[in-house]
Amino acid sequence: MIKEINWHEFEQVDLRIGTIIEVLDFPEARQPAWKLIIDFGDEIGIRKSSAQITDLYGKEELIAKQIIAVINFPPKQIGPFMSECLVTGFPQADGSVVLAIPDKPAANGLKLS
Repeated sequence: MIKEINWHEFEQVDLRIGTIIEVLDFPEARQPAWKLIIDFGDEIGIRKSSAQITDLYGKEELIAKQIIAVINFPPKQIGPFMSECLVTGFPQADGSVVLAIPDKPAANGLKLS
């Protein structure tokens, strides 16, 4: 069953475009993951995220990739790493995750509306 929400509830989720500027190994993670350093522009700045996307994305191909992330969840401690935003993606039946990305370049920090 799909839970319906109203427009006001949707507006509370702050989805922004950011560019991955650094990808680090995360050997302490329970599930394979990368540590991502993401630039969301001058207003928001740099945020960190842990992302379980190692099945489909190598470190090198993630550099300079634009992603869509939720930036207004509270920070979440994942092992020794503090994740500051949630990178969005679509989990597949095999457990791999396809990133939700813009199809054209856009300015870092732009809000989904």
